[in-house]
Amino acid sequence: MKTLFTFEALTIGLAMFAMFFGAGNLIFPLGIGQIAQDKNFAAMAGLLFSAALMPFAGVFAMILFDGNYREFFYRIGRTPGFLLALVIISLLGPLGSTPRCIALTYSTIKSTFPDLSSTWFSAGACVLLFISTLKPKRIIGILGKVLTPLLLISLGSIVILGLLSSAEIPESQHTSLNMFFHGLSEGYKMMDLLAAFFFSSTILTLVRSKHEATDSKYCYIDLTKKASIIGATLLSLVYIGFSTISAFHAADLDPANNDELLSAIALKIAGPYANLLVCATVTLACFTTAMTLIAVFAEFIQKEVFQEKISYKMTLAGSLLLTFAISTLEFNGISAFLGPILAICYPGLIVLTLLNIAYKLKGVETIKAPVFATFALSALVYFW
Repeated sequence: MKTLFTFEALTIGLAMFAMFFGAGNLIFPLGIGQIAQDKNFAAMAGLLFSAALMPFAGVFAMILFDGNYREFFYRIGRTPGFLLALVIISLLGPLGSTPRCIALTYSTIKSTFPDLSSTWFSAGACVLLFISTLKPKRIIGILGKVLTPLLLISLGSIVILGLLSSAEIPESQHTSLNMFFHGLSEGYKMMDLLAAFFFSSTILTLVRSKHEATDSKYCYIDLTKKASIIGATLLSLVYIGFSTISAFHAADLDPANNDELLSAIALKIAGPYANLLVCATVTLACFTTAMTLIAVFAEFIQKEVFQEKISYKMTLAGSLLLTFAISTLEFNGISAFLGPILAICYPGLIVLTLLNIAYKLKGVETIKAPVFATFALSALVYFW
């Protein structure tokens, strides 16, 4: 039983890593390393807080709320809580992260196949996502046992090749403090804390279904904690690895768009055949995340908005049609749209997460004033 339990924790941990690791997680650490250079350690401290520690704090918070995102969000009020949840899930789904995954995959593959049509590529990607997510309960098994190991092999190959071919790291003109806050804010763009709120219920449902008949009611909590540690550790290692190779090779990189950095680094460290490795890595990273995001969004819309009056298949199809439309904005256009929203919302969501943990562990009741004040202050700072 102990071996089976360990295998399950590893499988779910790998699946959690794949869920969180999408387009932004692949690209933004490279951009951070290129800017931070010898101050990369400080930048990584900020990034790991916002993009590794806080997302899994969100998972832990949802564990304490037994995966009930209504109870989690409604603590700030029923209507504000529902609207906040709807905005978050829409940004994760067809209005942000999912089409960003498709757009990044297209821009990467286009470097090898320049005649590839963005319209046909996005349409094909949406059809493939529809087929893969018709039965959402199978997603974690596919991710944990098949796609994630392939993704880790691809990511590890790029990092190892980059470190073996690294030169002396350049000296950055920025201060360590500036780089810490740069890494912190870039972590917002990965949107992993937002994803944690909704991924957790999917994970908990699967874990409970495997243990409710034979194990104590606390078994799934312990299993999810172990899986979270595995997922957070893998995310952190990839962030550090990718930012480090970018920092070492920063002097040889043109100030290209973020979505072109991976191809530029791979071409330098692995030669003309590098794009094949890059295409495989980006496709796996983006597809694994997009699968989960669009399935969670479709399920939320079906249950919370339409009250199960229409089928999951119909909401999934509608969600992917909207995803297709937004994906035509391409990676930089989607990122520009998401930037202001995340800069304003993310600090408030961090406060909401920490106060909800304090509520469950210590009985701290205060919630509305700090959360709304943080949202207002973030908006003031952004527009000042």
